[in-house]
Amino acid sequence: MTIVDNKKAFHDYFIEDRFEAGMVLEGWEVKSIRAGRVQLKEAYVITRGGEIFLFGAHVSPLTTASTHIHPDPVRTRKLLLNAGEVNRLIEKVERSGYTMVPLNLHFSKGRVKCEIGLAKGKKQYDKRETEKERDWQREQQKIMKQVRR
Repeated sequence: MTIVDNKKAFHDYFIEDRFEAGMVLEGWEVKSIRAGRVQLKEAYVITRGGEIFLFGAHVSPLTTASTHIHPDPVRTRKLLLNAGEVNRLIEKVERSGYTMVPLNLHFSKGRVKCEIGLAKGKKQYDKRETEKERDWQREQQKIMKQVRR
C-alpha cells in the first residue's frame, strides 16, 4: 500500500533499477507517516561511511505528539539494506555516475519501506520528449474511446 509517491523523480530522471529499503524511524514519525503527513518532493538519498541515508524528506509532526519530544521534520533517516545491495549502490553511484532518489514510501508487512531508484538525470529535451509521448498516449486513449462508441 503506497503512502506517498515522488512524481518529480520520474520527471527528472531515467530510473534504471529499484531497491526496497527499510527505514530507521522514531515513534512520532511512524504515526505521522501513517496519517499521510510526509513529503518526498525535495528528498534525495546519500551515502556516508558505507551507509545509506534519506535526506530532506519532510515528515510533519502530529499535534498530538508527546510534549517531551522536540520533533525535527527534516532529519536525516538511515535506510536499511543488505550489505551486498549497499556495496552495489555505492559502486554505481561513485563509478558510473548514477544518482539515488527515493521513489515512494509504502507499507510492507506493517513496516514502512522506502523504494530507492538508481537513476540517470534527464536533459531538458528528454523531459520534453517524455511529455510529448505522454500526450500522444492520452490522445490515443481518447480516439480509442470514440471508436468504441
